[in-house]
Amino acid sequence: MSATVLYTPDVLALAVRLSHYPLRDEMPHVAEARSQACGSAIILGLATDADGRIEAVGLRSQACAIGQAAAAIFADGAQGQSRDDIAGSQAALTAWLAGEGALPDWPGLDTIAAAQAYPGRHAALMLPWNAALRALP
Repeated sequence: MSATVLYTPDVLALAVRLSHYPLRDEMPHVAEARSQACGSAIILGLATDADGRIEAVGLRSQACAIGQAAAAIFADGAQGQSRDDIAGSQAALTAWLAGEGALPDWPGLDTIAAAQAYPGRHAALMLPWNAALRALP
């Protein structure tokens, strides 16, 4: 498959959206995730409300365009999500990437759906969900 199918203008535009989610020192829940396959990494900070639902997301990314796009997609849809919601989405993404389920219902994932055909990018796509589960109590 051609890289032009994977790195569309919409994917590249999502990577730029990360500037909307600066990582701030006051975020109480912080974790890092790294892809062994490509070296992509993110640091994810989260603030939660009294019920444990995500109120704010901050990111610092050193990832490929798919990893950056996935981080933006995660950040765009994370507000109001609980740890259980994130875990369910992570499981659904893992199944979908393995060809064992439908594309999960998370806003914007259709933009990076072509990454399913690129196993070398799967770990980068999973970075924000993995970091969120490490960060959330």
